[in-house]
Amino acid sequence: MVVTAIVSGVTKSTNSRTARALALLAALALVATSCGADDAATLEGPAADIYAGTCADATDTTITVYSGRSEELVGPVFDAFTCETGHAIAPRWGGSTDMALLLGEEGERSAADVFLSRSPGPVGFLEGKGLLAPLDADLLDLVDSSFASDEGTWVGFSGRQRVAVYSTDTVEPGELPASVFDLTGEAWRDRVAIPATNGSFADWFTVLREQFGNDAAATWLNDMVANGARSYPNNRSIVEAAGRGEIDLGLVNHYYNYQEAAALGDSHRAANHGFANNDIGALLMVSAASITSSSNNVEASTQLLTYLLSEPVQQYFTTTTFEYPIAAGVDAIDGLAPLDAAAFGSIDFNSLGGGFEETNAIIEASGILNQ
Repeated sequence: MVVTAIVSGVTKSTNSRTARALALLAALALVATSCGADDAATLEGPAADIYAGTCADATDTTITVYSGRSEELVGPVFDAFTCETGHAIAPRWGGSTDMALLLGEEGERSAADVFLSRSPGPVGFLEGKGLLAPLDADLLDLVDSSFASDEGTWVGFSGRQRVAVYSTDTVEPGELPASVFDLTGEAWRDRVAIPATNGSFADWFTVLREQFGNDAAATWLNDMVANGARSYPNNRSIVEAAGRGEIDLGLVNHYYNYQEAAALGDSHRAANHGFANNDIGALLMVSAASITSSSNNVEASTQLLTYLLSEPVQQYFTTTTFEYPIAAGVDAIDGLAPLDAAAFGSIDFNSLGGGFEETNAIIEASGILNQ
């Protein structure tokens, strides 16, 4: 009201420059009023689906996160956490394997507070080096014990099933394989893609080694190479290639195809195929969260890990990123395949860290990275 009176009180004889200055002051006053306590900041986009309240005042705390999960997937979670708690997050993005190796090199000098991995292998690798802090018992109790470290240094926060994505234009449903071991046969020569440098594939291959032995695992991968399997940089590139008909079939995490289908609709020409129950190709892998032993922000970092397992975030993972929730009693979104493979409950994720380097050596020796 005062602003209106000031502007309307300017006479015709008032210098135009003064009038413009008064108008600018009036506009600034309006902006200041709109940013006051009665109109506190709120979130927009996917982050608002996680937290719809007004944002808390900023604290002096900044949590440095080395994230092997992409900004697209967990960025909204970080935004919601910061809005709700006032704690800032300083993320560093990269591949889970690369981040784990970097943390291994930095050791106790690392500035990282939290490490998020697409799969348990990289956190197991750091656990073996003594570079992870023990997590609170209350935090570990939020998930089934099979989705947390026996040593209590990491906890799972979402799940992804391994599947075969295939081109619906070049592959008939009747020819789809029952087992991942069928892919070394002549019927699949020059038709299959593998994300050989991807952390989830490396963890899956480590489980293959644990279940069948090094010789059998190496033989399978060598036979895949001999059968013309091609290496792609990641899961998404394989899903996109299948949608274009560039490849017939690829080994990926399930949710990438759901995301592409949601974005492109009927123009996306690929579908997921689940391997038979008990087949190693249908393994459920979990994303893992940990706090580094070098962290000076353990309390705030524990808040962030707890937030990942809260009901709103677990709902976000299944409704927005199409992953499987593993905490807070949240059900998977309709349309996701049921998790009924018996092998899911029998995998010891704690074994993955110790096999991290040996798995990479076998993958490199197979020659798949050159395909």
